[in-house]
Amino acid sequence: MPRKGFTLIELLVVIAIISILLGLLLPAVQKVRESANRMKCQNNLKQMGIACHLYHDTHRSFPPGYVAMVPYPDTTPGWGWGAFLLPYIEQENLSRQIDFRQPVEKSSAIQVPLSIFQCPSDSSPPPDFPVTDGTLTQVCTAAPSSYAATVGQDASEVDAPSGDGVFYRNSKTRIADITDGTTQTVLLGDRAWSQTNGIWAGAPNGAICRPGAANVWPNATGPAQTLILAHNNWINITTDADGGLDDFSSNHPGGVNLLFADGSVHFLKSITADGAERRAFWALGTRAGGDSIDGLDY
Repeated sequence: MPRKGFTLIELLVVIAIISILLGLLLPAVQKVRESANRMKCQNNLKQMGIACHLYHDTHRSFPPGYVAMVPYPDTTPGWGWGAFLLPYIEQENLSRQIDFRQPVEKSSAIQVPLSIFQCPSDSSPPPDFPVTDGTLTQVCTAAPSSYAATVGQDASEVDAPSGDGVFYRNSKTRIADITDGTTQTVLLGDRAWSQTNGIWAGAPNGAICRPGAANVWPNATGPAQTLILAHNNWINITTDADGGLDDFSSNHPGGVNLLFADGSVHFLKSITADGAERRAFWALGTRAGGDSIDGLDY
């Protein structure tokens, strides 16, 4: 009596068909997953936007990029914009643990990971990681962040004493100061931890910012302010020798999510070559530059 079952050829055909179906299905699943991640990232930024405006309602300005009570270029105490938003992102208890007069690197509160500061498309960062100085001596341990605030356009450096954007050293930018218009001025946005090992808490004095594991410039470094600040210059740049540490980046395909001063969130495509788009992106970084944003679609 003949046995029922697959022949070897039939089995190979079935395996081939299943492989083809999986090959068609997996990209679709990944696309759906990334779409959900991008929406979650946008929601993170929208919540930060609400927090920024609640802070403004209370203090009559947006939070400072970071606070420094010592002569420039030192950053002490160094608490940054993310720390000042804590009471407005349902982290009142964590905020009460902080003495904002003391150096940021001395507080254990900075080791607390906060989901609002982590983009779901970013590579899974550790709960906290060592932040070092230029000699690899550990300055502190801090929780990661996938977001950074902008100091302004390309000419504004993150470690400068001031900036032409909304967030910089001891900034107290009011909505009235944003004469370029809140719909045309970026507050903050994606900066992948896999590219730049940023933190949410601030700029520890003497610390440096290092590249993430996915950065093609593993020896690049940035000053302490780079841990929390960026500028409007490139998006997802890989050819800049500074590693793009002070630029916006993400693991979203083709661009980054950015929060604008009116509270809206927009997706901007990658900018990796000089031209009209790059200069228009500079314009989105300034609060009162009177410059043109022609050339950008967002």
